Amino acid sequence: MKKRLAIVLSLVLALSMLFLTACGDKPVEDPANNDAIASGDLSSIEINVGTGGSTGTYFGFCNVISTVLKEKTGANLMIQSSGASKANILGVDDGEVDMAIVQNDVMDYAYNGTSLFADVGAITSFSTLGAAYAEVCQIVAKADSGIKTVADLKGKKVSVGDSGSGVEFNAQQILGAYGITFDDINKQNLSFQASADALKDGKIDAFFCTAGAPTVAITDLSTTTGIVLVEIDAEHLATLQSEYGFYAAYTVPAGTYNGIDTDVTTVAVKATFIVSNELDEETVYQLTKAIYENKDEYTHEKATEMSLEYAVSSISVPFHPGAERYYKEVGAIS
Repeated sequence: MKKRLAIVLSLVLALSMLFLTACGDKPVEDPANNDAIASGDLSSIEINVGTGGSTGTYFGFCNVISTVLKEKTGANLMIQSSGASKANILGVDDGEVDMAIVQNDVMDYAYNGTSLFADVGAITSFSTLGAAYAEVCQIVAKADSGIKTVADLKGKKVSVGDSGSGVEFNAQQILGAYGITFDDINKQNLSFQASADALKDGKIDAFFCTAGAPTVAITDLSTTTGIVLVEIDAEHLATLQSEYGFYAAYTVPAGTYNGIDTDVTTVAVKATFIVSNELDEETVYQLTKAIYENKDEYTHEKATEMSLEYAVSSISVPFHPGAERYYKEVGAIS
């Protein structure tokens, strides 16, 4: 009798544990919390946010936003340092973070399983919240190199960023718009700082750099070496955009770097917020609203580039229903 009772109790315990395990990952819906979120009080939620290295722009920018949103809405944005765009997308897919900031070209690769994600395959577990600021595709050459257009890079020693990086894919695509392949240049794979040093020392003729402008490596280079920024003309810009919907036209203003005395037209990709599809519509709606309606409160210099028009243009991955609802409400999209 005691043996049978022990067996029954064991079964009950096992079933109880199985039930608790099955339910443990799913939060119990609280109508009071739902009402609070709908009113703009986000204090009942915690959002893990993937950014970049702790000394990088992504990390600092998101920390500023986190501080303001905590004060204004109670939102708990838990900022995490990471390996930036690709790592952040994989983090959202794995459920390690709920939200992240990434380059919009890299998220396009992920969504379609191309380029940086060709070996991984398509990842569609995330959606767009909105673009924030430009990461400019800058092509730098020595002022006395005779390089004036992208076409002039043919046959030259050109650094295209680290091997397998987003910069390398930007370089390949921009050159491709001019009918140039990597086989047509003496390709070097150097970091931004190594590229700047190599250009200064005459070891390369030009280099690609995708980053916010001004970029420290280029700023420092321009104080000791005469440089030019190579322009992307309207015809080839249109060719590039027709093939890759994530590129946006961008003008580097005169005076951004020493010796750059006229505006230079190029292209940019966008630092963009993405969110997990697991986040509910109301939460993402309120989060999107809070991020963009408090942009004037952010002290980070990149916040000056934020606007509703910029948030929704040149985005090739679908918006989360909550973000889409907000943008339609304010007339940013139809």
